[in-house]
Amino acid sequence: MNENLFASFAAPTMMGLPIVILIVLFPSILFPSPDRLINNRLASIQQWLIQLTSKQMLSIHNHKGQTWALMLMSLILFIGSTNLLGLLPHSFTPTTQLSMNLGMAIPLWAGTVITGFRYKTKTSLAHFLPQGTPLPLIPMLVIIETISLFIQPMALAVRLTANITAGHLLIHLIGGATLALMDISTTTAFITFIILILLTVLEFAVALIQAYVFTLLVSLYLHDNT
Repeated sequence: MNENLFASFAAPTMMGLPIVILIVLFPSILFPSPDRLINNRLASIQQWLIQLTSKQMLSIHNHKGQTWALMLMSLILFIGSTNLLGLLPHSFTPTTQLSMNLGMAIPLWAGTVITGFRYKTKTSLAHFLPQGTPLPLIPMLVIIETISLFIQPMALAVRLTANITAGHLLIHLIGGATLALMDISTTTAFITFIILILLTVLEFAVALIQAYVFTLLVSLYLHDNT
């Protein structure tokens, strides 16, 4: 039986109704707000990781940029938890959808650009034309820098989509090969299974790294505009 490799990337439905919104909202319940005077180990580890990440990511920002701390921490927690939950069997990964990633990238990118034009108008406009540019090259460089600016959100979304999708496809292909080789050669199937385990461990790392990279790039765009 031929199986569609991209069937797992289709938006899931229940009784004919899409449940993507419920899946997107599900990671939020995994990070409860501590309401105790003394936290348990899980909440303490959670707070320590958030403080460590926020300190590293916001150290380059001024006071105006640090006002985005809640947004950036919520973003990295959401993308990281969504990517990790998508590695569970029979699950759906919303970050494999380019439309969703664009829905995150475009508003955040637009917010950083608008912030730059509002508070650092001259500096933001100066990015379109480097100092000392020859007069005949001015129109071409302005067009190139404008295109480069508008490509930034597309690059954010495509990078996240491509990395998560490629990892899921590799796991699917190697898992299918392992099942097919069990009836042919047990030794080869065992070797393929070991490769599958190593690839799954790698995907756990990729899921966290891609969340960090996405948030870090948004943070760098913010730094350039504040």
